[in-house]
Amino acid sequence: MNTRPLFSLTCHAIFLLFLSLSISKFSLATTLSNETDKLALLEFKSHIDSPLNVLASWNDSFHFCHWVGVTCGNKHQRVIGLDLKNSKLVGTISPHIGNLSFLRSLNLASNSFHGGIPSEVGYLTRLGNLNLSHNPKLGGEIPVNLSHCSNLQYLDLQYNDLVQGIPSELGFLSKLQILNLRNNHLSGRFPPSLGNLSSLQNLSFLYNNLEGEIPNTVAQMKSLKSIVVSENHLSGLMEKIIAELGEGEEVEASINHH
Repeated sequence: MNTRPLFSLTCHAIFLLFLSLSISKFSLATTLSNETDKLALLEFKSHIDSPLNVLASWNDSFHFCHWVGVTCGNKHQRVIGLDLKNSKLVGTISPHIGNLSFLRSLNLASNSFHGGIPSEVGYLTRLGNLNLSHNPKLGGEIPVNLSHCSNLQYLDLQYNDLVQGIPSELGFLSKLQILNLRNNHLSGRFPPSLGNLSSLQNLSFLYNNLEGEIPNTVAQMKSLKSIVVSENHLSGLMEKIIAELGEGEEVEASINHH
């Protein structure tokens, strides 16, 4: 008796079953991941008021990838961008924002957020752009965890109510090109570790309460095109540092002291 066709059929059936289970498992994982993003967005919404009803589309009538301000990637339908700038939003930034693990750009500028910047933002390791500027009541300290956002290129926290010192850990952000902390209430020293920001092009600490000497490590910022640290209580031979930076090229600098 020849059993080969039966054996072949059995192997084929097992293969199809395995393939079906793999696809189902992948679909389930994708669904669960997408659900995580949706729940994170809804938690974010629950912490704010929208007088202009900007978030009216944030409900089950629409897929969250079609909600106002939300951008999803084509491949996995995960949230990669959240842009709600100038929307007159009032409230706090929910820690659940840290669950948007595929997020590359977060722009909440020119609103009325208060409270602090949640440390969970540091979970967003894909983040390249973070703009929380022009929220006059957004206070507290700059989270040390921001140093975990290793892909960050643009960090704009100007015109907020941030206090305490500038975390020295920001010196780990090797891809950072723009660092704008002007018009806050930051105090303490100019961290020497920021000299490690070899990609930094624009730096502004204008109108804060920084004190002490401007560190010589600033001369290591070979990509720097503009440095504005005036209207603080800083001292030091900045002119010499700028000369070392320039190396024949123009470097825009504002270094006047109080």
